[in-house]
Amino acid sequence: MITVNPADLKPNEFYRYMISTIGPRPIALASTIDAQGTINLSPFSFFNLFGYNPATLVFATTINRHGHKKHTLLNLEEVGEVVINVVNYPMVEQISLASAEFERGVNEFEKAGFTAVPSERVRPPRVAESPASYECVVKQIINTNAQSDQDSPGTGHLVICEVVLAHFQESIFNDNGGIDQARIDLVGRLGGDWYSRTNADALFAVSRPQIGMGIDQIPAAIRNSAILTGNDLGKLGSFTAMPTPEDVDAFRSLGSLNEIFDEARNGCQYLPDLLHLRAKQLLAKNKVKEAWLTLLAGQL
Repeated sequence: MITVNPADLKPNEFYRYMISTIGPRPIALASTIDAQGTINLSPFSFFNLFGYNPATLVFATTINRHGHKKHTLLNLEEVGEVVINVVNYPMVEQISLASAEFERGVNEFEKAGFTAVPSERVRPPRVAESPASYECVVKQIINTNAQSDQDSPGTGHLVICEVVLAHFQESIFNDNGGIDQARIDLVGRLGGDWYSRTNADALFAVSRPQIGMGIDQIPAAIRNSAILTGNDLGKLGSFTAMPTPEDVDAFRSLGSLNEIFDEARNGCQYLPDLLHLRAKQLLAKNKVKEAWLTLLAGQL
């Protein structure tokens, strides 16, 4: 384990550790407007959902490497309204272009080829290409630097926004009226030049947590398995209680494990390893009870 104290490094050096290990980070494509009506569009990956009553989004804009406030922040100080446009894969090259440090007054909608659509409750326009856009009013801007030099490079300004209206493309909904995570095709920011994509092949589901027995109650021979991973143990530990000996006897009598027992007897294979491998396969299919019965069958 390598231990790093942020105080021992320059802020931009520790920043590289953070952006490479904290992610994927969702991207807010923020459209703002200044007091003269000039529009700005810029992406921010220090962004997330913060609450839903009221509906609250947060993102952070940092002082740039020249020690200047970004145009988004300058605009928000003049007009406290923003549209946060969600970014998906078909937009990723355009939002990268929009992130370039154009001169203030340059319209990134035009530079990046996005379509500006008038908002209904706020002055900045929204991005037509975005799968979801949130019209927001700014509730608070917090400077995170408590030092005397509050505008040093890297200093963050946390922007707390309340959603007053939202827009969603019809194409991202499923037949049940919910948003299909495979259809929205979101992207996330990683370190360096890297992004991630939440397409169908990358998605997986994890069951809602329940008060299970916990990993600490799993027998040591199973808990210390060299085959089962932490994810496997997490599924086993979410089970409310281990199957009873009667359940295990009934499962063994079905004969589904006979091939494994024969292999252990005749092939000089270690029975617990064979059972752990079978249980791992069952857990991958979320057949947790069958995995438990398989693991316990070797302990009778």
